Amino acid sequence: MFARLVTALSRALGREQPKHDASHVLDEYVDAPPSHQNAIDLVPGWNHALPPEHGVTAGPHAFYHDARIHWGIEQFGSLEGKQVLELGPLEAAHTFMLHQAGAARILAIEANKLAFMRCLIVKEILRLKNAEFLLGDCQKWLATMDERYDLIVACGVLYHMSEPVQLIENICAHADSLIIWTHYFDEVELPPDDPRRTPFSGRVEMRSAHGMAFRLHERSYWKAWRDKKFCGGLNDTHYWMEKQQILDLLRAKGFDDLRFTLEEPDHPYGPAFTVFARRSGAVG
Repeated sequence: MFARLVTALSRALGREQPKHDASHVLDEYVDAPPSHQNAIDLVPGWNHALPPEHGVTAGPHAFYHDARIHWGIEQFGSLEGKQVLELGPLEAAHTFMLHQAGAARILAIEANKLAFMRCLIVKEILRLKNAEFLLGDCQKWLATMDERYDLIVACGVLYHMSEPVQLIENICAHADSLIIWTHYFDEVELPPDDPRRTPFSGRVEMRSAHGMAFRLHERSYWKAWRDKKFCGGLNDTHYWMEKQQILDLLRAKGFDDLRFTLEEPDHPYGPAFTVFARRSGAVG
């Protein structure tokens, strides 16, 4: 009688009882032989590939061998025994590079839920024992914590911010050496008829810091966040800074050793550049 009542109630609520069939695999289980590929397939939206020796298929881009990060590490010097903060690890490709370079500890902060899960999967597959991943807003973390690092890496982060000036101020408070790769806005390199200009609204927000005025150029993702591969920021409305003003703010924060590489005015999404910044006297 009780079993009939449960069945009737389940049907009334639109829930069917699982079939009593030994061959039926429940949705939350994997009946294939255990493998790292099963973990990769668990989470959608992969952008990055893993080193080929691990024999798994993830995303298309081999950012585990990224010239921007190689160059930045060369500028910094040995990472042996160093504490590194990484913002926006996405799928831990750069975390892997920092780990391979000998960092004693890497704290990586990711706000995207799916990207965070992908990071944990990569950590397991690549055995990133010196890396720790936290899920949440790096701006809020930087604003409330007083921990300092030997190096902060912010690759592909600044231009996704709704408050990019604040991000620069925050990271400058936590380290004397930085590696930053970012897009920036430029009227000459992004003329009005350039298709890359389309996501910009044309509105300019003003921010002030250290006696300087900063022009922030409003931009939208145009609903790109609907794609599981989306790797933008927390808010659809975000702002790009101008290159010179990024450098001016870094100098105002005491970073007088600025080195550049891989300047990309023709990048398909907009002009970009890589900068290594260090305060004089800081030792890598």
